[in-house]
Amino acid sequence: MLTSVRGLLAASLFTASALVATPAFAQADSTLSGLTVSANVAVVSDYRFRGVSMSEGDPAIQGGIDVSHESGFYVGTWGSSIAGAPAYGEMELDVYGGWTGEVSPGVTVDVGLLYYLYPAGDNIGGVDTPTDYLEPYASVSTTLGPVSATLGAAYAWKQDALGGGDNLYVYTDWSLGVPSTPLTLNAHLGYTDGVLAPPYLAGSADKSGLDWSIGATVPVYGNLTAGVSYVGVEGPSVKGLTDDAVVATLSFSM
Repeated sequence: MLTSVRGLLAASLFTASALVATPAFAQADSTLSGLTVSANVAVVSDYRFRGVSMSEGDPAIQGGIDVSHESGFYVGTWGSSIAGAPAYGEMELDVYGGWTGEVSPGVTVDVGLLYYLYPAGDNIGGVDTPTDYLEPYASVSTTLGPVSATLGAAYAWKQDALGGGDNLYVYTDWSLGVPSTPLTLNAHLGYTDGVLAPPYLAGSADKSGLDWSIGATVPVYGNLTAGVSYVGVEGPSVKGLTDDAVVATLSFSM
């Protein structure tokens, strides 16, 4: 885990210096040339990606940096320690860019491209195993009374890192601030069709399946937030991979 944390922090610092020429990660009240820089770091009891554990049920440290422009364009990077096979190493690093903005009153669109990288992976038997892949994404968000709702999709076309297969992910997220309390309730439902489907990753021949979660977040102090959620997926239950789990999160944003 220590190697993973060092690699994650080093990658985050390197990316920050490459993207912006500023010594501070904190989001500024007054931005330079319309740019805003923000950062976040979190500790989770289990890193779940679309319902599937990437840390074998163990805790993970995560962090990200974003640079956005007042026009709506943005770039960023996010990383997490993982319990990967030798080809993947112990760190996932995502690099992304896109545009987000309000297209009509109360309706926000977000479109972009995400690149999954595993820089700490090793060659296996002297053979370079493909692990990195690209995934375009798009989502629409709005509010329905006190509820915030998002509908989104991501599609990874056939790539070597996906074993020559493709993958479609469709999801919806909902959140509700409980009146007169600091508590926010969250719900998620996703559907995967392709090589990253939870049943397929658990050893089934089925390349489709649902994942879901329900939970809550609450501010602790300042920008420090705590959360807990119950996560589940369809298909065979494999401990440390696709078994249902209660995931705790402690995050700090700047």
